[in-house]
Amino acid sequence: MTLLPRRSGLARDATVAVAGKPAPTAPLLWLLVPLFLVLAPHALHLPLWISLSWLAFALLRLVAAQTGRHRVGRVLKMVLALAGVAGVLLSYGTVIGPAGGVALLAFLSGAKLLETNTPRDRLGLLFVGCFLLVAHFLDGQSLMAAGYMAFAALALVAGMIATQLPAATLKDARPTLAFAARLMAQALPLALLIFLLFPRLQGPLWGLPQQAAARSGLSDQMSPGDISQLILSDELAFRAEFSGAQPTPQQLYWRGPVLWDYDGHTWRTATPLRAPMPEATGLGNPVQYSLTLEAQQQRWLPLLGLPTHLPELLTELPNNPTHLGADLQWEAKEAITQRLRYEVEAYPDYQLENVIQTVNGPPAPALRSRALALPVEGNPRARELARGWLESGLEGGLEGGLEGAANDAAIVEQALALFRTQPFFYTLNPPRLGASAVDDFLFTTRRGFCEHYASSFVFLMRAAGIPARVVTGYQGGERNPLGNYLIVRGRDAHAWAEVWLAGRGWVRVDPTAAVAPSRVERGIAAALPAGERPGGLITLEGAWLRPLGLGWDLLNNQWNQWVLGYNQERQRQFLARFNPLLGNWLGMVWALGLGASLLVLAVAVALWPRLASIRHDPASREYQRFCRALARCRIPRGAAEAPEDYARRAVALRPDLSNGIKRITRLYLATRYGPEGDDTLHDLHAGVRAFRPARRPAAKLEPSQPT
Repeated sequence: MTLLPRRSGLARDATVAVAGKPAPTAPLLWLLVPLFLVLAPHALHLPLWISLSWLAFALLRLVAAQTGRHRVGRVLKMVLALAGVAGVLLSYGTVIGPAGGVALLAFLSGAKLLETNTPRDRLGLLFVGCFLLVAHFLDGQSLMAAGYMAFAALALVAGMIATQLPAATLKDARPTLAFAARLMAQALPLALLIFLLFPRLQGPLWGLPQQAAARSGLSDQMSPGDISQLILSDELAFRAEFSGAQPTPQQLYWRGPVLWDYDGHTWRTATPLRAPMPEATGLGNPVQYSLTLEAQQQRWLPLLGLPTHLPELLTELPNNPTHLGADLQWEAKEAITQRLRYEVEAYPDYQLENVIQTVNGPPAPALRSRALALPVEGNPRARELARGWLESGLEGGLEGGLEGAANDAAIVEQALALFRTQPFFYTLNPPRLGASAVDDFLFTTRRGFCEHYASSFVFLMRAAGIPARVVTGYQGGERNPLGNYLIVRGRDAHAWAEVWLAGRGWVRVDPTAAVAPSRVERGIAAALPAGERPGGLITLEGAWLRPLGLGWDLLNNQWNQWVLGYNQERQRQFLARFNPLLGNWLGMVWALGLGASLLVLAVAVALWPRLASIRHDPASREYQRFCRALARCRIPRGAAEAPEDYARRAVALRPDLSNGIKRITRLYLATRYGPEGDDTLHDLHAGVRAFRPARRPAAKLEPSQPT
């Protein structure tokens, strides 16, 4: 009877596995399954032909393993490799960089399957899988993606362990995965130490430009129907956390692109506004908030109110300076292609003055004419209505004075009264408009979304001689009580107007609020008719799904703030709480070295009892002497090689030592794990002392040679 070590887990199962020959596909499956898990997320971004090619290679390799045909011609492999390189070049225009390089590596990892005949080949391919796993961070860094990648990493480590066990089968999956999980858990403290203390690198991951993935969101132009389509989007735009006083819903206008130019269908800013920063006065008390903006692939940054100051260079944008325009549009030099966090102190209510005309200074004719410009033709009924308001107002005052300002304010109220008193409807599905879109909306359909109301209102103001412009952005947001922050999504996109009134400057006017006040007070879901609310807008106040969704969003927010957003500034702030000396890179390096040393010392202390027991165990000490003797004969024992496996391999390499190897192995197992123990220790000691193998076996003598 074979005596087995009294050990639980992987080593015992590996020893038992030698009793039966494993299935021929088992080592291959330990390779294919981890690689499949690693490449599955990349399939969303790779061309379809690469994914299909990889699956075809894997299937061919499995069939070859079952049929015993393990050889693939060298010429065929070369043709396949060249075809893959050519395909990547045609698809990406290059074979280097984040996109082309990952695509080529994914294809070659499949082609390499055709020649993975040894454990060394499989181990090398698993290391390639580690690189492909990390490369997935270039496409997504969410908490869900990180969780999946941790699972894929576990599979990779288990595959590496299985390559070191010649007798590993699929029945060993549970102990192998458990052993891999223990190894990863043991590495976690060191990884956490490096994450906290290693000086953070400036810029995006690995210093590589982030791939600009297509993203649907609020753009820098507006046409009828654009924003209403965003209501269907549950995509996160940004999160905002306030410290101190919270703004009211009527103050939550997140400013985005400011649109000056109208061609009869689309509002846009054809040329940048060239004007100095206007005089502005904050009203009331400022609020402080931090905003975490998703990678929106646009240049503008959301801004709430009038900022007291803004950073010229954001930490995450070292080479992308920002600029606050005269119309309070905050822009970066280049598009925002990564998640961005910034802190602002601003006045939700303010008075913005001299872009058109200062209180005591001369007017700015170029800007005034731009704020009054309309297409030469189109929308005659709207123009006539606005002229009627203007003429009725001029009868009671002089244009340009305070009376003129009062007239302008009266015209604004008349336009808002039109929306309030006439049968206008706030709807997600407005009818299609014709060439005279404003006339069709005001006098025919009277059904529209925020962009319809903002566009027609600004048109009426300009036709009445009042400078006006369209402002787009976001309004409101969903408060998460678990984390006390606002969640602003694509469905919160909004458009409103600003009019310039003498003595008051630019004044925000939201014509949508005249038709649907609940849009501003309670959000988009409360303003739309119940039959038009998309699935994402159905309120679940009393259901368990909403708290669950808010809890998941809280986890994602913490992940973004403390893991993905752990930049240089946040690292300095975090470490300075423990000791001011840790606030610079030199202190971080010293702390990292000290922490690593203490961690290694702790591991050594934890392992010392096991090492001491082995050292003081006479049977283990004698067996180690036996192993060293074989190692001098160039037969070293593997780290995870069981005594019986080692003996079998040594006998195959040195048949002349067969009797001594088998006897010592049997005595060692009986001494350490058998009931007789001490009775066989003396024989083991004598056997090891007598085991003096030559480094090379003696040459066999031919019969004709003299003895």
